[in-house]
Amino acid sequence: MQQLEQALKTALQTAAQAVFGVEIPAASLVLQPTRKDFAGSFTFVTFPLTKTLGKGPEQIGQALGEWLKASEPRVSGYNVVKGFLNLEITDAEWLNLLQTVLAQPAGAPVAVPGSPQRVIVEYSSPNTNKPLHLGHLRNNFLGYAVAEIIKATGAHVTKANLVNDRGIHICKSMLAYQRFGHGETPTSAGIKGDHLIGKYYVLFDKHYREEIKQLEAEGVATDVAKKQAPLMTAAQEMLQQWEAGDEEVVGLWRTMNGWVYEGFDETYKTIGVDFDKFYYESDTYLLGKARVEEGLEKGVFFTKENGSVWVDLQAEGLDEKLLLRADGTSVYITQDLGTAELKYEQFGYDSSIYVIGDEQNYHMQVLQATLQKLGKPYAEAIHHLSYGMVDLPSGKMKSREGTVVDADELVREVVEAAKAATLEKGKTEGLSDSELEQLYHMLGLGALKYYLLKVDPKKRMLFNPAESVSLEGDTGPFIQYSYTRTASIGRKANEMGISPKLDVTAIDELHASERDLIQELARYGSVVGSAAQTMSPAIIAQYCYELAKAYNRMFVQVPFLSEPDEAKRNLRLALSARVGEQLKTALGLLGIQVPERM
Repeated sequence: MQQLEQALKTALQTAAQAVFGVEIPAASLVLQPTRKDFAGSFTFVTFPLTKTLGKGPEQIGQALGEWLKASEPRVSGYNVVKGFLNLEITDAEWLNLLQTVLAQPAGAPVAVPGSPQRVIVEYSSPNTNKPLHLGHLRNNFLGYAVAEIIKATGAHVTKANLVNDRGIHICKSMLAYQRFGHGETPTSAGIKGDHLIGKYYVLFDKHYREEIKQLEAEGVATDVAKKQAPLMTAAQEMLQQWEAGDEEVVGLWRTMNGWVYEGFDETYKTIGVDFDKFYYESDTYLLGKARVEEGLEKGVFFTKENGSVWVDLQAEGLDEKLLLRADGTSVYITQDLGTAELKYEQFGYDSSIYVIGDEQNYHMQVLQATLQKLGKPYAEAIHHLSYGMVDLPSGKMKSREGTVVDADELVREVVEAAKAATLEKGKTEGLSDSELEQLYHMLGLGALKYYLLKVDPKKRMLFNPAESVSLEGDTGPFIQYSYTRTASIGRKANEMGISPKLDVTAIDELHASERDLIQELARYGSVVGSAAQTMSPAIIAQYCYELAKAYNRMFVQVPFLSEPDEAKRNLRLALSARVGEQLKTALGLLGIQVPERM
């Protein structure tokens, strides 16, 4: 496809020189797909040339189009709509392009010149004081998809998960369990370990708020009450005990985190994401402290009167940032400094992508600027994939108040919705109970992943439960169904003993829907390259939808197995098979599986 576009751009330059005696700058030569309601495959916008050529946009389009039709063998016709020159490509060129597409396996690596070759993508990064929720699902789906998309360019990609397993927030859950747990376990409670610990995180906040209100009633200012509340001071003391290696505290920490990890593993398996490497804040914070000491020795960090350590980033347009508390305990960025170094030592990355919500934009700027202050060679390789938060119709989610959409519960709901929709259509004959359960899971999870990934990562999004489980329109299940249609046609062809052999020389003329489908198939490489460079799975999602729509248009407009012309039938069967392969590959980059029947 890129070769065809480049040939058309070169022809446009030649046409401008021949007709107007003017050389068009390469930057002005932008081709875009022609809108479906107009004839043509590629559109060239002539408005930007009016000043240079001294002609009206339609006059420029007519002159260029006439020259191309007469002199460029790839162009069979043209039409001009205001300032848009729509170019029609010869069927011979489309068939040549199809042969080029079919010569490459659907999942062959897509070369992207100049792209990084050693990439580490960090995502999920849960706290061990609560279960995964809707916001975590967007993070996990984004991270997994970005890793798979970059991997599709031939890069060596490591999927990493930094588990935030220590800190004041973890101590809050531990303290609440110590005070109110009475020895409860996931087994005795009959719930997953991560849900059990999340229950105590919420319980801490409930009692903490009560203590603040009591202090306020006694005349203590709110800000002071928050710091002096007995539960908060006890949690801070527990953090100090943990960092000092107190056996009882560390023992409780290990037990409770163990419960959480079992719960996380179950959720990860259910939602279909995986990791090559796990990092734990409890392991990396000490390395981070060593980097803080290094910064003090180099004179790029400073100590305040209370003993806390800071970095001054005002010259970088930021602010002063705390790196180590006065009591010697670390903060988030302490361990981030250590983790960045550890990842570089282990993988020597030339790109380190952090999938973190846009609420942490400032934090990530500080991390990179601090590493630059330390003169670390990997500072420039840091890239923040900043994504918008997921809101509910009722407002923002808050874990400590228990106002979140639980990930496990949400997955169960979308699977049940997929089951109900499938049973309503009555298309379950011939499938066993286990096959049906697998189908419902694929459709439900496909609906959820597609819903969260089809929105550009940078955009904040509103989670609409009703829309998320819809199985019609611009949805994952619609695309999955399109795949099963290709699989069904393939099976029927086999049953009929048809072994299609594509012979493009026997094709006299293509149907418009066939041209459109070939063009969509040929776009795959540029789509993957664009998605990898912009770290936007939404580009892949949109491509899957467009490819599925193009295929379904062809399906209803021309016959497949009943086509009497053998050459045309074989062409359509080849197109159908390739669409199936490409949909399966592209959806796979999003972590979406496809059923063979539905």
